[in-house]
Amino acid sequence: MTEEVKLEVVGTAVLLPVQAQPRSSKNQIDGIHDGRLKVCVTQIPEKGKANKALLKVIHEGLKLKRSQIELYKGEATSLKIFRITEISLDELQSQIAKSIK
Repeated sequence: MTEEVKLEVVGTAVLLPVQAQPRSSKNQIDGIHDGRLKVCVTQIPEKGKANKALLKVIHEGLKLKRSQIELYKGEATSLKIFRITEISLDELQSQIAKSIK
């Protein structure tokens, strides 16, 4: 069985748990780790630079509009939760599966 991201629906949004990997050699979605989407960014975790880079990688990698994504929890930690709107749980799960193949 392949590991899945543990998504949670809250109201009209889906919460996406992310394991952030700052100071990486590439900006990319790097699979699933402990039920979280692992996202690597080259930025250092200072003054929100890594968080901005994470948003960009997620929105491009999952083919979402930038307006659909916001950092919900985890401003200063590597374990983050992003709030995704205007998408169903199944659609998001499908986009995640496509992004890590």
